Amino acid sequence: MDEVLVEVKRLRKYYFLQRGLFSRRNAVVKAVDGVNLVIRKGETLGLVGESGCGKSTLGRLILRLEDPDEGEVRFEGRDILHLQAEEIRKLRRDIQIIFQDPYSSLNPRRRIDAIIGEPLVIHGVAKGRELEEKVIELMKVVGLRPEQRFLYPHQFSGGQRQRIGIARALALQPKLIIADEPVSSLDVSIQAQIVNLLLDLQSEYRLTYLFISHDLNLIEYVSDWVAVMYLGKIVEYAKQEVIYERPIHPYSEALFSATPSLDPLEKSRRILLEGDVPSPINPPSGCRFHTRCPLRIDLCEKEEPQLKERPNGSLVACHVR
Repeated sequence: MDEVLVEVKRLRKYYFLQRGLFSRRNAVVKAVDGVNLVIRKGETLGLVGESGCGKSTLGRLILRLEDPDEGEVRFEGRDILHLQAEEIRKLRRDIQIIFQDPYSSLNPRRRIDAIIGEPLVIHGVAKGRELEEKVIELMKVVGLRPEQRFLYPHQFSGGQRQRIGIARALALQPKLIIADEPVSSLDVSIQAQIVNLLLDLQSEYRLTYLFISHDLNLIEYVSDWVAVMYLGKIVEYAKQEVIYERPIHPYSEALFSATPSLDPLEKSRRILLEGDVPSPINPPSGCRFHTRCPLRIDLCEKEEPQLKERPNGSLVACHVR
């Protein structure tokens, strides 16, 4: 078995919302609700699902930008949810993030050399001439010119800003990078450049990625494993080639059927789901997908399915399949 870098068990994160000024009852948003998954060293786990299903929240919990209400996150076998502040600071060297929006994730008042070099300064890795040399090296790695280090974020295009964000994430030579919709705000012509850059960097530096996206074609291209999330739950987890060839969970099947084919002769097999996505404030009982599932049975409304291994190696949470 490939070496596991990250292991997540029973992870939960609920948000409490005040219903009204005079209300005594709070609404509860079950953003992440009992998630189990693993991320293997040197590989990419693609995390997909509809907007609001909890993908980004899960990424922030693994990074320890937020604290979960329950569960475990193990990084290289070590529980990282009970670390003290100084230990969390050290953990930042091993886990970094590339944010979705390259416009708001960079400080507009700081020059690029300061932005890229900030992690090196905070962790005492380099200073002075050595710091400048490392910043120049990082800029070259991501395809930026060294003389651009004296400029400010507003002087760069969206794609260049994302390259700056990638350089900042690489500065401390992390073992895991969480890429949260890293190309969704970029022009299509630029997206391919950034994705190929990330893949080249993964090969060169033996990086591990958690790649969060709603773009199924992109996830197919970058991922070794794929996890499908629905209303705070992982409903299917499998190797990329397995799940794209034959998804098992009815939600996964409908989701992947929406992927446009590049073959003009191939007939569309789009599966249209009835109804809207239920609110995470009041999710359905039993299987959360049963209100939209064409295969539902009575058991689906009463009992929550658990992830179980299927003959093809997939882990699927479904009573019917």
